Amino acid sequence: MSLSSLWMFLQQEPNFTILFVGILSLIVGSFLNVVIYRLPRAMQTQWQAEAQALLESDNDSPDNATAKPAIAALAWPASHCPHCGNAIKPWHNIPLLSYLLLRGRCAHCQATIAKRYPIVEALTGLLGAYMVWQLGVTPMAMVSLLLMYVLVALTFIDFDHHLLPDQLTLPLLWLGLICNSWGLVVSLPDALWGAVAGYLCLWGLYWVFLLLTGREGMGYGDFKLLAALGAWLGWQALPMVLLLAALSGLLVALVQKLVRGKTNRVLPFGPYLAIGGLVVLWHGDFIWYWYASLWI
Repeated sequence: MSLSSLWMFLQQEPNFTILFVGILSLIVGSFLNVVIYRLPRAMQTQWQAEAQALLESDNDSPDNATAKPAIAALAWPASHCPHCGNAIKPWHNIPLLSYLLLRGRCAHCQATIAKRYPIVEALTGLLGAYMVWQLGVTPMAMVSLLLMYVLVALTFIDFDHHLLPDQLTLPLLWLGLICNSWGLVVSLPDALWGAVAGYLCLWGLYWVFLLLTGREGMGYGDFKLLAALGAWLGWQALPMVLLLAALSGLLVALVQKLVRGKTNRVLPFGPYLAIGGLVVLWHGDFIWYWYASLWI
């Protein structure tokens, strides 16, 4: 079957395509768990090795060993239990199903498997199916799946480590520009200005907040993530993305305060930018029409 005939089949059978993309996204979600767990730790190891090499560098030891690039840790070693170190067999690594059959425990050491793993898999699967249901079997939906996958990984990494790795944000930015060179989501000029405006907007807010309070209000990863969202969605979408991100972050902060009492915990902004970006991708036009109707 040629690619063109396969594409025609997928368009003619949207229900099958939604199911297929949902299952495919479950599998991708399993890999995203690897990214979420390994990438920040590999980056930390790489930073420590580079710092150690700088401290030990002198004329007598010119060949200091350095760590492998952090991205290499995603491919090796094979999936293994973080408790006992035993390799996970393929039939114990089936998204969601294996977790249920193993009752949430490692097949070797019986250690509890974190609920994060099935949550990420299920969330990615549901978002993938919803992407196709909402946008249809279109090139825009297919490329937007890549955006969603990276946003899921960035969301959980930022929750865990308050970190938005360049290894994910920068390729996401370039991928948005490449996809929009064919106008798959917005025009290329809108994407270029979106990337520039997204970065400069939060960069400016960062410096205003720093000058007024003497504290950093956000990290540079947030600038790059909003630039990437601008590259995907265009400059016109940025105000709505920021508004939705701020509102969702405020809502979570209020809920945490009500449940846990007063807390000084710093909330990462990346997850809420991701939420804002996906909501605008799916429902941006509807929100604009609804807002405009309030003034007519």
